[in-house]
Amino acid sequence: MLGPLFKSISLRGLAICPKPGTGFRSGWNVRPHQSFNPGVPSKMYHQEIARAKGLIFRQLFEKISCTYTYILADSHSKEAVIIDPVINEVNRDVQLIQELGLKLLYAANTHCHADHVTGSGLLKKILPGCRSVIAKDSGALADIHIQGGSTINFGDFYLEARSTPGHTDGCLTYILNDQSMAFTGDALLIRGCGRTDFQQGCPRKLYNSVHSQIFTLPGDCMLYPAHDYTGRTVTTVEEEKKFNPRFTKPLQEFIDLMNNLNLPKPAQIDVAVPANLQCGIQDYPVATGP
Repeated sequence: MLGPLFKSISLRGLAICPKPGTGFRSGWNVRPHQSFNPGVPSKMYHQEIARAKGLIFRQLFEKISCTYTYILADSHSKEAVIIDPVINEVNRDVQLIQELGLKLLYAANTHCHADHVTGSGLLKKILPGCRSVIAKDSGALADIHIQGGSTINFGDFYLEARSTPGHTDGCLTYILNDQSMAFTGDALLIRGCGRTDFQQGCPRKLYNSVHSQIFTLPGDCMLYPAHDYTGRTVTTVEEEKKFNPRFTKPLQEFIDLMNNLNLPKPAQIDVAVPANLQCGIQDYPVATGP
């Protein structure tokens, strides 16, 4: 069924390849990285840069869990992927997808979330042809399970998945094929990181994941987290390597810090985790926004 999909390399769908982009033919020429700008770019700036590449890019916000959802699409083929959709904002997301004339191929989660219910299952019901994607190590149901080294392809673009466990075992970071932007989930937040005290959390794994899989990206690679609680929208690899108060610590200090945060349990965890293990589909009604 899905097995042949992973054995063949094509411009569409998902494929696992030994190196990012191996075997892909693309009509899009990767542009060189621009010099690092320490200023905070505006959301319009991000969209203008994306448009110059033929990429449609939108960053959306869900205020209850402070979750960011991202839509990326090829401006020519209109093929699209959505990252970390939230169930109570599905109507908003569908409206935008339809207004932009996009064909949503994949609803991909960075991990099995504990603070909100994913919108992946509901998006599949509303938009035929959309398939849910999550890490095999998450233990969650999905149409397609991927791992580090997999790619999610849409038009002439693809997202490379890198395994970044530590917050959960199934955390993935999605990286655009020219490494100009990456979507870090809860592994790396702006000047912070996801907690490590539940869902297979491990501070040592998280520290090593961020340093080996994210901090090795180009310094000007823009990093988009799954959450922010202070109004910030984007950071860069260079910024976080310099200013993140957690990952600038030595490993043992980081472990000690993460093991003594004493944070309260996420408000929606008892509902969110069981639902997300089922791709967000539940047997009882869930509010889906206005």
